[in-house]
Amino acid sequence: MHNRRSLTRYAWLSLGTAVFTIFLKAAAYLLTGSVGLLSDALESGVNLAAAVFALIVLTVAAMPPDEEHAYGHAKAEYFSSGAEGTLILIAAGTIGYTAVLRLINPQPLEQVGVGLIVSVVAALFNLLTARILLRAGRRHNSVTLTANARHLMTDVWTSGGVVLGVGAVALTGWQLLDPLLALAVAGQIVYAGFKLVRQAVLGLMDTALPPEEMAKVTAVLAQYQQKGITYHALRSRQSGAWAFISVHIQVPGAWSVQEGHTLLEEIERDLRQAMPLVSVFTHLEPIEDPVSWQDISLTRNDDETNA
Repeated sequence: MHNRRSLTRYAWLSLGTAVFTIFLKAAAYLLTGSVGLLSDALESGVNLAAAVFALIVLTVAAMPPDEEHAYGHAKAEYFSSGAEGTLILIAAGTIGYTAVLRLINPQPLEQVGVGLIVSVVAALFNLLTARILLRAGRRHNSVTLTANARHLMTDVWTSGGVVLGVGAVALTGWQLLDPLLALAVAGQIVYAGFKLVRQAVLGLMDTALPPEEMAKVTAVLAQYQQKGITYHALRSRQSGAWAFISVHIQVPGAWSVQEGHTLLEEIERDLRQAMPLVSVFTHLEPIEDPVSWQDISLTRNDDETNA
């Protein structure tokens, strides 16, 4: 299994990029006075806070299971996604407030050419870092890295829009384009922040594996159905990089303990081969016993057991 602790090097990359782009975008704002470029700089400040949080969370998520956390610490990654989404929403509010003030009191832009060049350079650095983080997040199934990458890509598109808007102001002289564009940027940031918060909530609520992952599970179990083995009560949940699967396997009651145990070991082995970072729980039942079929429901209470 890949050493999850090594993923922190990507968080360090994100942190370094955030610091560098903050200086660049702040310089662009100071040179031009553009509220659009200010909104871009504020979002890079969010990137920095998110990178620091990601570094902490990835360190925690890589910790091995212990007595208090028998299933590991992988779910900590959802806190990073939720925190980053919340920071994005706060940044959007700040940008929107600043843009409204500039709408009320428009101000001319200065040294637009130099400011735009600086902003484009910052956007290119964010684009490169985002692509690296996205590949790493998908390869290692990291919620934190994927969320950070998507946020940086939002920053790249935001920077592109700001550059176009400030350029339009320079060409047309219509000062209101700058704060109007900043409001549009704030709206885009709100959307990105909402998606990250939603992802965190779904993860913390133990949402089931996506359909494409469950298809791998059912494909493995279907091979055993062809051999006369049945199953039910198939459940799954995602916890950071780890997937958890539980299933009840039904076999003839005349089977020996050893026969049942051997079958379950084979099923668990095949599931682990089909999916990376999966923890499988199997439960053996005699197919002739009516009580076995009561486990089909999502919960099994005393009334069902005694029915």
